[in-house]
Amino acid sequence: MDTLSSFARHLMAAPPSCGPVRLVAVDGHAGSGKSTFAARLAAELGGAPVVHTDDLATHDELFAWTDRLRVQILQPLARGTTARYAPYDWVGRRFADRPRALPPAPVVLIEGVGSGRRAVRPYLARLLWMDVPDRTAWSRGQLRDGPGLSAFWDDWRPAERAHFVSDPSRPFADTLVRRGPAGYALLPGPAATTGIPPA
Repeated sequence: MDTLSSFARHLMAAPPSCGPVRLVAVDGHAGSGKSTFAARLAAELGGAPVVHTDDLATHDELFAWTDRLRVQILQPLARGTTARYAPYDWVGRRFADRPRALPPAPVVLIEGVGSGRRAVRPYLARLLWMDVPDRTAWSRGQLRDGPGLSAFWDDWRPAERAHFVSDPSRPFADTLVRRGPAGYALLPGPAATTGIPPA
């Protein structure tokens, strides 16, 4: 078990993994609390930037955003330059006209379902997994989103399941994140306990 403040210090002390950046992925099922946890960890890191994979995905490409992430974000950060990407507008169904700047901060968080995928792991300093069962997470997500997005969830659940069958993240996680009444418990993940390589 660890506290967020000490865990943040641990991350800052880790060697850079993507140019000068320590890239940290927060993965897990939809509805597992990734965004909330990433925001709290970012605050403990002094305002570390957070990339949301929802800004890279689209209605037609729920999980096919690897190339967009690599070209627009990973490669510039690996060179030590500012990355620029245009967030997707889920209401307007198009990417924003004005790109968002992402400087190579000491730590950059990337959160979202599939953020710890095979293609991203070579760039990661750490892979965190929100340790919530899929059905529990999905129930939370549907309750959060309301009945208006029930059709979206009907499409999402099989798509997410298929993604993690073909490209699982949890077996490669360094840290499992579990939320309890007293806050977050940060526990050694499968990669930390079984010696699974990080890529």
